[in-house]
Amino acid sequence: MSYEIDATNRALGRIATEVATVLRGKHLPSYTPNKMAELDVVVKNITKAKFTGDKFNQKVYHHYSGYHSGLRTRTLADEWAKSPGEVLRHMVYRMLPTNRSRDKVIQHLKFQ
Repeated sequence: MSYEIDATNRALGRIATEVATVLRGKHLPSYTPNKMAELDVVVKNITKAKFTGDKFNQKVYHHYSGYHSGLRTRTLADEWAKSPGEVLRHMVYRMLPTNRSRDKVIQHLKFQ
């Protein structure tokens, strides 16, 4: 079963919350927290999503490798230019509960 979301002219955070809710199956009447909903979520037109405020230029992502001078800093604009789908995937991944099923649930997120 597949669920489609059109991202045209919608805020990216709103899209991410909807995707996270659907991936867990919370929109279904048969929702149970310990069962994984076998739904594929397809997000269309991800490049046409919009950002509110000045997040696109000001938001910064950090990654620390653990070594001296191993701090890598990237802006949202850089990440978005490289891969818009991965930006949304990371947002949704952080919205899912931190348990053993999180890695299995995020695999049902697809892009077109």
